[in-house]
Amino acid sequence: MAIDLETMRKEALDACRNQFERIDTICLHNMEKVLKAYKDAQISSYQFAGTSGYGYSDMGREKLDEVFAAVFKAEKALVRPHFVSGTHALATVLCALLQQGDRMMSLVGAPYDTMQSVIGYTHDTPHSLKSKGVLYDEVPLKNNTYDVEGIAAAVAEKQPKLVLIQRSRGYSTRSSLKISDIRTIIAAVKQASPETICFVDNCYGEFAAEEEPIEAGADIIAGSLIKNPGGGIAPTGGYIAGKAALVDAAADYLTAPGLGNELGSYAAGYRLFFQGFFMAPHVTAQAIKGAVFAAAVFSNMGFTVSPLPDEPRYDLIQTIYLENEKNMCLFCQGIQSFSPVDAHVTPIPDAMPGYADKIIMAAGDFVQGSSIELSADGPIREPYMIYLQGGIVFEHNVLAVLSAANYIADHQQGERHD
Repeated sequence: MAIDLETMRKEALDACRNQFERIDTICLHNMEKVLKAYKDAQISSYQFAGTSGYGYSDMGREKLDEVFAAVFKAEKALVRPHFVSGTHALATVLCALLQQGDRMMSLVGAPYDTMQSVIGYTHDTPHSLKSKGVLYDEVPLKNNTYDVEGIAAAVAEKQPKLVLIQRSRGYSTRSSLKISDIRTIIAAVKQASPETICFVDNCYGEFAAEEEPIEAGADIIAGSLIKNPGGGIAPTGGYIAGKAALVDAAADYLTAPGLGNELGSYAAGYRLFFQGFFMAPHVTAQAIKGAVFAAAVFSNMGFTVSPLPDEPRYDLIQTIYLENEKNMCLFCQGIQSFSPVDAHVTPIPDAMPGYADKIIMAAGDFVQGSSIELSADGPIREPYMIYLQGGIVFEHNVLAVLSAANYIADHQQGERHD
C-alpha cells in the first residue's frame, strides 16, 4: 500500500469533529422546519397517488407545492417532475420573466456552463435568450469574490429587469455564497433599483444553512430535485418558489398561458417526492460531512482544497486542485470503483452537451445525474480542479474518498520507482 488508509481515515475524522457538530445543528433546525410544514399541510398517504390526463385537482401536486412554499418561506411554489434538470427550472423562470429588450445581469461573474448556453452570450445557441432579444451583462468578480460596490453601480446604471445570483461556485474558483452574502447583494440591488427582480439559483445550497435565499430578500429561486431537496430519492424534477406573481408566470411558461399550475399529472405518484423532501435535511448533512472529510484527506496529502476542512459550508461542493489531467482521471476512477452502481466502469474525459471543454465524471448513482448522490466531475482545463459533491450515506463517502486518495498515491509511488 502506498498510504496507510486507516491512519488517514482516523486523522481526517479527528480534524472534522467540530465541523460535524455545526452541520448536525443546522440539520436539526431544518428537519424541524420540514416536519412542521408536513404537519401543517396535513400530509396523508392518499396524496401520494398518481394521476393521469390533465391532472385537474391533483391533491398530491398541490400539497407538494404547499410544503415547498412553507419550507422555503415563499408565497408560492411550483414543484414538478416535468422539469428535466435544474437548468430547465432556471431557464423556465428566465424565459417567463424576460421579454425582448429586457436586460438581465449576472452579479457574481459568469454563471456555470449550461446556463451560459441558455443565455447565449459566450457562444450562439439556437432559441437562447440572446436570440430572442434579451440583453445581458455581467458584474465581474473582484479578488475572486462578489463586488458589492460594482454590483450597486452596475445595477444603478443599467436598471436591469432581473439579476441572477448563483449561490454555488459552479465550475469556478470563487467561494460559494453565504446567506449573509446573498442578503448583502440583494440589499444593494434593491437600493439601486427597487423594481429589479432578484433571482437566486439555489442549486446545491438547499438545507446547507438554517435560512434560504427568500428569507434574505430573494424574489424567486429555483433548483433541481435530483440535488439536495430530493433527498436522493426523487427520481426527477425541479422546483421554483417565490413571489406568487412570478411563480405564476413561470407556471404559464411551463404549461400554457391561462393554464399555469392547475394542470400536470404524474402517473407514477408523488410518494418519492414527499419522502425525498422529508429526508433532504439529513441527506444534505451527510453529503456535506463527506465533503469536509474529503477536504481533510486531500489537504493532509498536500493538495490545495476549497473550502478548507475547518471552514463553514454553504453548499455541497468540495473542490480539490489536482494539478494535472492524470490526477483528475485517477481521482474519478477511485470514486467510481467504490460506487454502488457501475463500479466496474472506468471514467474517461469526453465532450458533454452544454460544456465547452471535455468533462471527466465519476457517478455511480441510482438516479442518473443525481448530484446529491456521490459524484465527482470537472472540466479538463486549468487549474485542473475536481468538484466533489453529494453522498447520501456518509460512510460511502469515507470509503470512496480513501479509494481516490489511494489511486493517486499508488500512481505517484509508481512514478518515483520509475
